[in-house]
Amino acid sequence: MTKKTDPRPRHQQIAAEIRALIMSGDLLPGMRLPTTQQLMAQYSVTSQTVQRTLNVLKDEGFIVGRAGVGVFVRAEPALAIIPASYMPPRRDDEAYPWMTEAAKRSLRGAVKLLDVAEVKPPTAVTETFDLTEDDLVSVRHQLLLLNDAPTELAWIYHPLSIATGTALMERRRIPGGSPRLLSELGLPPHHWVDKLSVRLPTTDELESLELPDDVPVIRTFRTVYTADNQPIEAQILIKGGHLYELVYQQHLLGN
Repeated sequence: MTKKTDPRPRHQQIAAEIRALIMSGDLLPGMRLPTTQQLMAQYSVTSQTVQRTLNVLKDEGFIVGRAGVGVFVRAEPALAIIPASYMPPRRDDEAYPWMTEAAKRSLRGAVKLLDVAEVKPPTAVTETFDLTEDDLVSVRHQLLLLNDAPTELAWIYHPLSIATGTALMERRRIPGGSPRLLSELGLPPHHWVDKLSVRLPTTDELESLELPDDVPVIRTFRTVYTADNQPIEAQILIKGGHLYELVYQQHLLGN
């Protein structure tokens, strides 16, 4: 069997190695990178290749240059997003979990409602809700921001049997969020299942999230269930894979 070789240009190969070290924490936030001469010697490449490598990582937000000083790893580590923190219902006067969690990290979170509509759902949503091909669902399309920078696209779907006549169909903030509303409808969220995939972004995703070229996105397909396993909500969440990591916790049975 012929061994596969990396076909990418050398500067992309080197950028991938440095990116991996940053994301793993082996290159700490604020750490100074080796000089151009040192990187040239380390990777046996020209100055031009080193500069192309650094430009890639700068465009992606992994490193920053300081004139006359050097190049440094970004000051902030990858933002850890804990899905479980977004699920509990909130009081009417509480901020969205996105904003609350952002504040814990000294960030300013915001949610922009882009659209509310009845739509023909994606196939995965149709299957999740056990709908026919002709059935419609409600969708709330949102853009989530951190410090005014676009961070995540969200599509939140509900069967019309649940959403019709409720605030889920209205173009305004839902006090307490959808978990609170679903609970008031007698359908309290109990657990959820996430399916994660990674791919390159579509043009709309790249432009909406202002992503650098060739940065993959993390796609989460989340299904929210009641205690008796009735699916009551489906979410499609898209975020840039270069700045975020997802944190899941599971307690062992009996502990």
